[in-house]
Amino acid sequence: MDLEYVINTFFSFFYILIILRVFLTWLPNLDWETKPLKGLSALTDWYLNLFRFIPPIGGLDFSPVIALLLLPLFQNVIISVLKLL
Repeated sequence: MDLEYVINTFFSFFYILIILRVFLTWLPNLDWETKPLKGLSALTDWYLNLFRFIPPIGGLDFSPVIALLLLPLFQNVIISVLKLL
């Protein structure tokens, strides 16, 4: 298994986790302290928090949109750097 495949798989999985996290925030009665949700939050919030400097517009948080748009860019940069090594 080559390294590029592993990186692409990781980023695809991470992308899905972020989308799942965003959709679950639309459900107001979820307890984010339960094990699966707390784990999901721990896996994704470190990345999403990088974009939380963007203020909500009309009560909507657009930072996950920016985070998701930039994730493939980070993926391509990492793969390109590894190809140079």
